[in-house]
Amino acid sequence: MHKKILLLGSGELGKELVIALKRLGQTVIAADSYAGAPAMQVADGFEVLDMLNGEQLDSIVSKHKPDLVVPEIEAIRTERFYEYEKQNIKVIPSARAANFTMNRKLIRDLASKELGLRTAKYFYATTIEEFKNAVSEIGLPCVVKPLMSSSGKGQSVLKNENDQQKVWEYAINNSRGDLKEVIIEEFISFHTEITLLTVTQMNGNTLFCPPIGHRQERGDYMESWQPVAISEQDYKEACDMAKKVTTALTGSGIWGVEFFLTDKGVYFSELSPRPHDTGMVTLAGTQNFSEFELHARAILGLPIPEIKLERAGASAVVLANKTAEHFTITGIEKALDKSNIDVRVFGKPTTRPYRRMAVALAYDKTGSDINELREKAKAAADLITIQ
Repeated sequence: MHKKILLLGSGELGKELVIALKRLGQTVIAADSYAGAPAMQVADGFEVLDMLNGEQLDSIVSKHKPDLVVPEIEAIRTERFYEYEKQNIKVIPSARAANFTMNRKLIRDLASKELGLRTAKYFYATTIEEFKNAVSEIGLPCVVKPLMSSSGKGQSVLKNENDQQKVWEYAINNSRGDLKEVIIEEFISFHTEITLLTVTQMNGNTLFCPPIGHRQERGDYMESWQPVAISEQDYKEACDMAKKVTTALTGSGIWGVEFFLTDKGVYFSELSPRPHDTGMVTLAGTQNFSEFELHARAILGLPIPEIKLERAGASAVVLANKTAEHFTITGIEKALDKSNIDVRVFGKPTTRPYRRMAVALAYDKTGSDINELREKAKAAADLITIQ
């Protein structure tokens, strides 16, 4: 049971996935746009390339002849994946899934128009005129996002009509790749935002992890906790939606499916066909398998008999506040001096404002006060500084 795996994108999520795959005896080549990326530090080999350059992508696939291609980011020339599948290279979860989910337009239209899932009202815009018309139709406040981006880049909430030009430019200028289009969404008043980690298997049922609550700033994850309070009805509805959309996209692996919980029911928000940043809370041992171990098993076709909650946990990120090539991380010993605390340092070679550099994890027995755990994780993260 040995595969050669080409990992496209080598951030902190990719690093944990490589560790999980190496524990199962696999060979992993980690690729990214810069040298020294986190996953490269634990992989068998690495490649530095522009993954939006189809020729460069084809070149490393031809060079390494992988059994599996595993995308970890959105900004990839994913249309090449269809050709790789013709070459009997397995794309995770599938070429179709990778192409649909890298583009908010494709995934939103699939969810809303084809599958009939409950979503926020939305419009697309490629010009400032289309943008203003969409804002007028939806009303304020509304959410504006590039069709292709990651980690919240380019995302904002438009609250004032006078800010339209600024919000438009922010979204367009932070679009990843060559797709210059934005989505304008109705602002959903929700009481909780959750990630439902969903596992599709080659030879088994679709499985669901206990839902994870999370909080974002600037469209990016800041903290997450598991389990999260959710009604049985909302949980069932979220599972039904997640199964519909992952089945339509096809393939095996873990998916981070995001939902808004509201007084009017569950709204589908977004989906990632890979380990999710909010799922880093599973590194606190909240489940019998972390999201990375689940992804590794699923993509290799190994059985997952069940997913069960082992204990309660919370995560809080550690951010850099400036751009630097030389820095030190201090305070780890202070954070680890507290009981039931763990820390993961990602090993990124440079910093920039709001870049995630580490995560603090707090855990306790099932049934513990989740708000206390959140505070504990946040306090531990606050002890760690990037200097």
